[in-house]
Amino acid sequence: MMEHRSVLLEETIDLLAVKPDGIYVDGTLGRAGHAGRLLGKLKSGHLYAFDKDENALKESGEVLASYSDKVTLIHSDFRHMKECLKEYGVEMVDGVMMDLGVSSPQFDDPERGFSYRFDSRLDMRMDRSQRLSAYEVVNEYPFEDLVRILRAYGEEPRAKQIARAIEKRRSSEPIETTGQLTDVIRSALPEAVLRKKGHPAKQTFQAIRIEVNHELDALSEGLKEACDLLAVGGRCAVITFHSLEDRLVKKTFKELSSAPFADPRLPLKESQMEQASFSLVTRHPVTAGETELSENHRAHSAKLRVIERIRKKEDGHGSDD
Repeated sequence: MMEHRSVLLEETIDLLAVKPDGIYVDGTLGRAGHAGRLLGKLKSGHLYAFDKDENALKESGEVLASYSDKVTLIHSDFRHMKECLKEYGVEMVDGVMMDLGVSSPQFDDPERGFSYRFDSRLDMRMDRSQRLSAYEVVNEYPFEDLVRILRAYGEEPRAKQIARAIEKRRSSEPIETTGQLTDVIRSALPEAVLRKKGHPAKQTFQAIRIEVNHELDALSEGLKEACDLLAVGGRCAVITFHSLEDRLVKKTFKELSSAPFADPRLPLKESQMEQASFSLVTRHPVTAGETELSENHRAHSAKLRVIERIRKKEDGHGSDD
């Protein structure tokens, strides 16, 4: 199995501006690369680390054993972080970080069924206790729903052709493995497309994985939860790996850092106008430098965005509904 390397590690921890006595959240613990670096900066502070993958929590618990008094591991989706943290008496934090998508160990484990690099049973579940897997999506979703997710989550221009090929193949026998699904995808694409750079199944696999794990819905809810938890001066740092995630983070952060619309016809003084509760720390996404790009292929698509709360919730426009 390949060594796991955390992407944009130094940049993320630096931009979080970690306080030694602060309370922090890692929404996507993974193999604890970012968590380990952050914990090294804490003295009396504490880290609450979330992950849907029980394997990740178990392995990371061993890695972080020396910090056991400073870290609490939580088996849950980060979209539920407010509810979970309330159980620990935490209603405000100094920072949240999220390293989105599938971790390298998940991709590199054939049994998890995430990758077209291995021929294994279709799965793609980050949380293996849930029922829905890639097998159900591929074999049970109606044609229209397959087209919808391939277009929306994979931005696949030949969504209809691929969905038709899946429908035809499963009518005679179930599509059970990643290798079988890859063959079906190839059969639906013209030679000109197959000759292009990049794997022909990449966008379809991405789409199915996002659907299985409800990744974009979770991200939308998780971003609001994270920002709502932030104390004044607290920061939220998010690393994305594809355009759908990055657009969602960019849009959410822009909305939070923009003042509410004020009708110019109203006779309001500047002091009476509602102000934004957040400020963008990164106006443009932070990307990996040349050294990291040469050492870690996963870093090529990574983008880091950071936002900071600058006013209390009651003083302005927060993420509260």
